[in-house]
Amino acid sequence: MPVDAAQLWTLNHRLLTVVLDACSGELAELGLETKEFFVLAEVGASPYPAELAATLMIPKASVTVYVRNLVAKGFMRREIDDADLRRHRLVLTAEGEAARDRALAALAAEFDRRLARIPARDRGELQRILLALLEEPSA
Repeated sequence: MPVDAAQLWTLNHRLLTVVLDACSGELAELGLETKEFFVLAEVGASPYPAELAATLMIPKASVTVYVRNLVAKGFMRREIDDADLRRHRLVLTAEGEAARDRALAALAAEFDRRLARIPARDRGELQRILLALLEEPSA
């Protein structure tokens, strides 16, 4: 029986949504909306607003709103980039790092609770498959 790619995509999306929903209370306790969490979690790897928008695949205007909110909450700050004085670099504050780490721990715990339903060998295979799906095809 062939595998329905659309169904796999839908199942994956449902799983991610269920995990995020299960953690929404903990995110709210931290003062984070779900999309703010994603910005907070990614800013270390993508510290420039335009880069962050591209990485998260969200509009630049949305990133601006989320960054403004996170700055107001004391989770991040804007700094002038020493390499290019025209650009702002986003940096997490100690409070932002703590909130990010707590949110990631909550998401990991919920996902781990669900992963515990499958044998360890299947978890390893799932990791291998997900990494393969994320690889860019070679030219």
